[in-house]
Parts: sequence; C-alpha cells; structure tokens
Amino acid sequence: MTTELTEEVLSVRANAVALYDQKTVQNSIELLAESVTAEYQGLNPLLLVALKGGCFLATKLMEQLDFPLQMDVLHLTRYADGLTGGALEQRVLPSTDLTGRHLLIVDDILDQGLTLQGMVGFCQQHAPASIRSLVLVDKQCERAVEISADYVGLSAPDRYLFGCGMDYKGYWRNLPAIYAVAES
Repeated sequence: MTTELTEEVLSVRANAVALYDQKTVQNSIELLAESVTAEYQGLNPLLLVALKGGCFLATKLMEQLDFPLQMDVLHLTRYADGLTGGALEQRVLPSTDLTGRHLLIVDDILDQGLTLQGMVGFCQQHAPASIRSLVLVDKQCERAVEISADYVGLSAPDRYLFGCGMDYKGYWRNLPAIYAVAES
C-alpha cells in the first residue's frame, strides 16, 4: 500500500461515523440466525456466500446454526475494491450442484440491488428447490432494480459504509462495527 493510500484509509477510519456498534451487529446476527433456523432446519440448505463482503456475516451466522448445512461461494462484483460500481463481473462460481437445493444467498449489504439480482439470476439457471436472500444491511437508497432481501439484519442510511464485511477501497472489512464515511 502506498503511503498516500495508507494515510487516506487511516483518515477515513478516524473520521468515520459509527452507525452500529459491535453489540448491535451481534444482536442482529443472532436474530437472523433464529429466523434461518426456524425456516431451514431439516432442509439441508446450501448457504451461498457472496465473496468478499458476505464472508464476515456468513462466519458469524454459521456459528449459530446448529443443524446440517453446506456452504459454497459465489463472487459477482461491481466494485472490485473501488468506490463506485460498474458492470457485473463473474469471478468465482460455486462448485456445489445447486439443482434441487434450498439456497440461502448471504451478503453484507443490499444497495443498488444489481449484485443480488445477478446472484438470484445465476441460481435460477440451476433449478434449485428455493432461493432466499439474507443481508446484514439494507441501505435505504434508490435501487437500480426492484429487489429486496428476504432476511435483513439492519437498515442504514444512503451513505458509504464499511466494517462487518463492507470495505473502503478493500480495507476495513474486518471491523466488528458498521461505520459511514464522514460527509465532506
């Protein structure tokens, strides 16, 4: 990392606005786990984790799911560690057969909706038994497509967010709380 980028990333963190602390995030994940357990226990679901952002949530969520399930990944991206989205690009596809499976797509955030729409579209091509989606954060912004998540942990304003899987230029996914970049 260049010195300039290091300074920028550190400055963004130092000036960020805390939206949700670690305890609030953890409580929301516990509630999500209760809902998932109620619906998927006994169905042998496949959690389809959206790389990279969904990894944080998937790990925390799976720790609380005490029933048989499988996990795989799907990496469709519009951001590629940038700050604005572009065309949807397929990078990593699941190795598990999706046919006849109960799929739960797990991602960090629903904002424009294009990534989730792309993931659902990809899954539909493989004849699953069902497809549902779960996000930690539903950003209250104008969507590019009409879509919503089936399970939502938290709602956030239309700000650039990081922490809990969400990043700023590829950094700060590791933070256990959710922050908004300071408005200039």
